[in-house]
Amino acid sequence: MAGYSGFRILAEGLRGNSGWTPAWRKAAPKPTYDVIVVGGGGHGLATAFYLASMHGITNVAVVERGLVGQGNTGRNTTIVRSNYLLPENNNFYEHSLKLWEGLEQSLNYNVMMSQRGVINLFHNDAQRNAALRRGNSMRLNGIDAEIVDRDGVKALCPIVDLDNGRYPVMGGLLQRRGGTARHDAVAWGFAHAADARGVDIIEHCEVTGMIVEGGAIQGVRTTRGEIRAPKVGLAVAGSTSTLTAMAGFDVPIETHLLQAFVSEGLKPLIDCVVTFGAGHFYVSQSDKGGLVFGGGLDGYPSYGQRGTLPTAEHVYAAGISMIPALGRLRGLRNWAGVMDMTPDGSPYICKTPVRGLYMTAGWCYGGFKATPGSGWCHAWTIAKDEPHRLNAAHTLDRFREGRMLDERGNGPFFWAQ
Repeated sequence: MAGYSGFRILAEGLRGNSGWTPAWRKAAPKPTYDVIVVGGGGHGLATAFYLASMHGITNVAVVERGLVGQGNTGRNTTIVRSNYLLPENNNFYEHSLKLWEGLEQSLNYNVMMSQRGVINLFHNDAQRNAALRRGNSMRLNGIDAEIVDRDGVKALCPIVDLDNGRYPVMGGLLQRRGGTARHDAVAWGFAHAADARGVDIIEHCEVTGMIVEGGAIQGVRTTRGEIRAPKVGLAVAGSTSTLTAMAGFDVPIETHLLQAFVSEGLKPLIDCVVTFGAGHFYVSQSDKGGLVFGGGLDGYPSYGQRGTLPTAEHVYAAGISMIPALGRLRGLRNWAGVMDMTPDGSPYICKTPVRGLYMTAGWCYGGFKATPGSGWCHAWTIAKDEPHRLNAAHTLDRFREGRMLDERGNGPFFWAQ
């Protein structure tokens, strides 16, 4: 397929845009592949892209039960950052952020990466100390981090209510290289680049069973027939436990809902990504002018992809506490992603008890920002049958061995923190 460029856009404009072709083929499944990747979202498509581009494995099928990018990849608040506390996590997310910084060149696709900065506000001494600890951990690992005071917060986002009677703002932890990207463009870009390298992207192909023989994976059963491969990678977010059950084992994952919201369009109002430490609220402004924001989990397991009104009310209330002017806005729409929550708030990128079956899962709140890093590490693990050092700690065995990665209590089980 022809690549994209400014000259191509100009040429197509002059000839009535008659030369554009689909961004990827509508492939039909073949009987056998070298690798099958289950899940046509960002993580699955990134896995296929890096298998082809880094490891030379191009006989790959990506099977997706619906359309590309219509799951969690298209249902999030598009934030990109690497401001994590634990070295195992912040080194991984920093690698992912570096991949984000060169992603448009790697994919030959505009993912609208905008490094506008991410600031996490703190409101008391305890939160300030936690921000200092996190910032120091980041800086020790070569990651940019700054502590800004009230004046610094005001300069970055003047509309924030610094003198809120209940949650006065003392300052914030700032990562200037963080920002946002366009979620659907990320899925389309990885699909375009993987397809250009020979990967088959098979939509409307739901996995209904796993073919396991002698303790090893041999392929998958789908609504479009049986597809065989000696290696299978799972990248299906909140549906992970459903597919691993088909393979005969359980994983420590709970599936929860996480809502996101968008407001009516506005003139430029918020130049960066702002998170409200006291109320679990985060907001940025999209290129179309709408404010994109979200909060915490709905609080009960579900696969529903639709949220509840009490959680929506909490998110709106937290937003108005941080930025009172938001009370004058109208919400346009909301949606929910199906989140794969782990007991310690950290992901899995690893081999499984079934030989030849691999998984990238358990991303909790961090799935979108991890997209290129997850695919990169998952592809490495599949190709070499061993983890890279960046994901060596993100295994299923860590709970049995007492090596939990407690990233600020992000998991659903409070007693595991």
